[in-house]
Amino acid sequence: MDSLEKEIGCLINKHSREQDSNTPDFILAEYLLACLGAFEVASNRREGWYHVEHKPGETKRSGT
Repeated sequence: MDSLEKEIGCLINKHSREQDSNTPDFILAEYLLACLGAFEVASNRREGWYHVEHKPGETKRSGT
């Protein structure tokens, strides 16, 4: 477990967000990081589809 995953788990626990689903905070943290990873893959594939390459920190407005 990396530090981001631990921090997300702590925040979930701090705000008692694990209670509604009765799911341990570390499982929810792992799930959220997996969602982020899936979004990054989809974003990269979209950029490839449209033949666009954005550099980290670059937005649509600044990347023209």
